[in-house]
Amino acid sequence: MAKVKRRLKIKWKNFILFILIVLLIIFIIIKAISFTFTTIKNAINKKPEVKTEEKVKPKKKNNPKHEQLDNINERIDYFNEDYIDRYIKYKENNPNLEIEKVILHVNIGLDKEVYTDAIKAINLNKENILVNKYNYLEENYVPKNLEKISYVYALSDMKLVDVAKDAYEEMAKDAAKDKRKLVVMSAYRDYNYQVNLYNRYAKKDGKDKADTYSGRPGFSEHQTGLAIDLYNGKTVYTKFEETKEFDWMQENAYKYGFILRFPKGKELETGYQYESWHYRYVGKKIAKEIKEKNICLEEYIATH
Repeated sequence: MAKVKRRLKIKWKNFILFILIVLLIIFIIIKAISFTFTTIKNAINKKPEVKTEEKVKPKKKNNPKHEQLDNINERIDYFNEDYIDRYIKYKENNPNLEIEKVILHVNIGLDKEVYTDAIKAINLNKENILVNKYNYLEENYVPKNLEKISYVYALSDMKLVDVAKDAYEEMAKDAAKDKRKLVVMSAYRDYNYQVNLYNRYAKKDGKDKADTYSGRPGFSEHQTGLAIDLYNGKTVYTKFEETKEFDWMQENAYKYGFILRFPKGKELETGYQYESWHYRYVGKKIAKEIKEKNICLEEYIATH
């Protein structure tokens, strides 16, 4: 009897185990079916991926012309792409010149023949107008707002553009407080005046010599009404450098917007010999930068 009970107990356990295994199998089958169904559903609903090709940035090609100039265009902001062929030619003609100087000289116009390939001056009636052997004024150009300089600080009938006149009179007045006498001996000169003056110099010294110290008609910045020639009322103007007034101007001119127009050591850039007596009104901002950097007006314009 005990054996029969034991067998029944074993059979019961086996039956329960069997049921559990069947349930596990059913569970696994259901999960598998559910996973398969979900996968199929997602595959149906999923929008096809549109593969976009990665945009590959084209590799920047080196410009052979820029390489000839040591890629100076990447280092200075006053590089002018329109002048690139001129830069290259000027460099070839001046192989020992620093590349920065090459750009500067071409921007000024030093690669051209003076007077023969000149262009009309721009910035008319403005403080930053440039008139030299490469930039000219037309015969009929007369600056606006010309006014007579006070006879206290100038010879008779000297005229300047109003802003330059006011700045000069203020400067001369302050110089007088320091016991320095400034006298304008030449200011605005019209085209016809320059014709007679230049011809007289050319007759006396020859054209080549005259060109070193006098502007040809239309190429003199005295026609802008912004330039002055100074002396102290006693010493001849060509010896202005030897006067206390010159020392005062060296120290203070920029504070009033004036610069020494043809400084020593800048003859190549300006095209004129050193003139201690010739000053030009450019405004306080430009004058300050020119003073601080020890440059001339041509260099300032060429780098801005």
